[in-house]
Amino acid sequence: MLLERLIKFFTSLRLTVVLLVLSLVLVFIGTLGEVHLGLYKAQTEFFRSFFIYWHPSNAAWKIPVFPGGYLLGAALLLNLVSAHISRFKFSRDKIGLWIIHAGLILLILGQLATDMLAVESQMHLRQGQMKNYSESDRLDELAITDITDKKLETVVAIPQRLLAGKGDLRNDPLPFVVRVKEFYANSQLSTNAAPGLARVNADSGFGASLWWKPLPRETAMDRRDMPSALVEIVTPQGSLGTWLVSDWLEQPQTFIAGSHTFQMQLRSERFYLPFSLRLLQFHHDVYEGTDIPKNFSSQLLLNRPDTGERRNVLIYMNNPLRYDGRTFYQASFDTDNAGTILQVVKNPGWLTPYLACVLIATGMVVQFLSHLIPFLRRRRS
Repeated sequence: MLLERLIKFFTSLRLTVVLLVLSLVLVFIGTLGEVHLGLYKAQTEFFRSFFIYWHPSNAAWKIPVFPGGYLLGAALLLNLVSAHISRFKFSRDKIGLWIIHAGLILLILGQLATDMLAVESQMHLRQGQMKNYSESDRLDELAITDITDKKLETVVAIPQRLLAGKGDLRNDPLPFVVRVKEFYANSQLSTNAAPGLARVNADSGFGASLWWKPLPRETAMDRRDMPSALVEIVTPQGSLGTWLVSDWLEQPQTFIAGSHTFQMQLRSERFYLPFSLRLLQFHHDVYEGTDIPKNFSSQLLLNRPDTGERRNVLIYMNNPLRYDGRTFYQASFDTDNAGTILQVVKNPGWLTPYLACVLIATGMVVQFLSHLIPFLRRRRS
């Protein structure tokens, strides 16, 4: 009996209607939430969660008050699959419905794959500059570089999520332990004391004379967090000191461990590519007699040593470069028109929405014809 009730509940058309209504409400309140929370935080709290939580200010507890995007999506998928299995029998006149439902399932799964696997980053190039990596505009990493050999640099990158957990961090190529004593996901640095600022408790490097304080996370699209951390370098022989690393600092901290020289810097997380792009020329065209942008484009040289490929590519509005599983969009440019900013998207599931739409359209045509053709035959007879 319990199993029958569960099957009846999950295959119910009423459940479908309720889930669709809740999804519409979620989209509405999530859109309103972007005004105060910003795009990224609203996406995390409303759509990339199983529940939306409410908690009073300055309270450590919170309670769920509304289903989130993950929960509604999973419930819709379960409802769709279970209803399809229990109600639809495979026959010639039901082929169109099977194709339509397969397209809907693929659409939901494709969106989940995009949400879980897609990675967005940026590549900022100045005129004549070449890069073989893109950078995250939201996350940082602690890069520790062995610069002892001038011809070969060994880099160990520690992602921000590990820094946020604090504690001791070990990596085989490093002859020391990185002990994270303090981490601010967003911070302010100053050379002078001011209300709310505290002295940086560093005893090595050029951070010892600075003041800092944590700041709330940024939510605006055109601004980013500026993380800072206080780390101690600990070798088997003892501590080499406590150092400040921060996005605010342009110069890396340098220290010697054993017979090797290292540089340590907090920077935007990098995604290295098997090829490089060099900015040959950037064009910014405006409508005649105005300063309204008409078009902006980047002329680049693509060089891939492992295959010997070397060619010019042109990226402009609505004409991205699709290469090696990544898509490079013309996103912005420097105010002096001597630099370009490319949005780099790696999305393994980018084809699924197109395939899903093709399946749904095909299913609708097949279902329509499966009823139209017999009807025309009966009329003719």
